[in-house]
Amino acid sequence: MKGFLAFVLCLVASSGYVLNFGEYDAEWMAWKSFHNKKYETQREEDARYTIWGDNLKKIQQHNSEGHSYTLAMNHFGDLTVDEYRIFVLQHRSHFSQETRREGATFLPPSGATLPATVDWRTRGYVTPVKNQGVLGESWSFSVTGSVEGQHFKKTGKLVSLSEQNLVDCSGCREFHEHEGVIDCGFKYIKRNGGIDTESGYPSPCHTFCCFLKDKVGATVTGYVDVPHGNETALQYAVATVGPISIVVNSGLQSFQFYQSGVYDDPACTSMVQDHAMLVVGYGTLQGKDYWLVKNSWGTRWGMKGYIMMSRNKDNQCGIASNASYPLV
Repeated sequence: MKGFLAFVLCLVASSGYVLNFGEYDAEWMAWKSFHNKKYETQREEDARYTIWGDNLKKIQQHNSEGHSYTLAMNHFGDLTVDEYRIFVLQHRSHFSQETRREGATFLPPSGATLPATVDWRTRGYVTPVKNQGVLGESWSFSVTGSVEGQHFKKTGKLVSLSEQNLVDCSGCREFHEHEGVIDCGFKYIKRNGGIDTESGYPSPCHTFCCFLKDKVGATVTGYVDVPHGNETALQYAVATVGPISIVVNSGLQSFQFYQSGVYDDPACTSMVQDHAMLVVGYGTLQGKDYWLVKNSWGTRWGMKGYIMMSRNKDNQCGIASNASYPLV
């Protein structure tokens, strides 16, 4: 029943149908139940209800305007856009346009041809969508995602790796923003002699670091940086290497409630970098080029945890500004 009610709510939001007062109450109750939302006081719930209703109206308005992508109510529905930026994009200071890049520079293979479509999920390179939850450390999911892909490429074994290992032990969460937190993660795995599997790393960890050498799931020998802001180079890297770690601007409300289609928001500047993700492919939909990107907000966000972001749109959202991948 919860699933059905949530489906109805998404259908209402995406169709542009305008709810009356009584219907808002029913949908609010369905949304709370589906996402297990509970509030300490009636005053708090009333405030969240007002925010939720305002967000739903904005979603309906967007979907009535004929954009290349649709929005839908999700588990961020009771947050203002400012709260979303604070609570979900917790560690904005990790990311910067001015990161010092110390990895090898990616060069497209001589004579390589670019296929029209790439999707590394279909070839076994990508683990199921994860949910960072209150962890809030998107960079760690981006790092594990690209290491998981390259480890599979080398060994033929897809192993889910521990983000908590990176957060607890690498020191990268306190890393200076101009040195690049993604590359910091790769460096840690190299000097540490590996990263534990997701199932092997102790949870909860009751000390500052619980790394277990006998639980290592993958190793790294170095890393490669894709030239800054170069979408063509990024396309070659995705086509010939596999999933690539990236950092994007995800602070707009249109990103908060993205549901499907090619995300194309001119306000999504490349000058802001606040969220790490994983490019797992690319293609073209109804004449619009896109990057296929894996997020770490669970399967209830976007296209079961994925988003198609605009490609060849002048580096929209900074998708090619800080791209890199590990060597294993």
